[in-house]
Amino acid sequence: MLVVIANNLPPAVRGRMKLWFVEPRANVFVSGVKDSVARSVIDYLFESCPARSGLLIFQRIPIAPGYRIYGKGDTRRRLTEISGLQLVLEKDDMSFDSSSKAQ
Repeated sequence: MLVVIANNLPPAVRGRMKLWFVEPRANVFVSGVKDSVARSVIDYLFESCPARSGLLIFQRIPIAPGYRIYGKGDTRRRLTEISGLQLVLEKDDMSFDSSSKAQ
């Protein structure tokens, strides 16, 4: 399963996303694609979207904690990893060192 939250997608990418995903809210996409297909979709999004798209992608994985987070551009959130657990922080929270950012 994939959940994609975007700030601004290019029209061609948005059209393709509507083939694979349900869009329950503007710029929030949810899909039950198989894990083997999910990586291809993530690669497509990273290749086809500029940084201004502000992608935040949640992928279901079969090991704890059950998800993997990917980000590209200004997501209005900061990704960090603490003891192997990925977290999404508000940018206003500067209590964590920026060197601990997740990719």
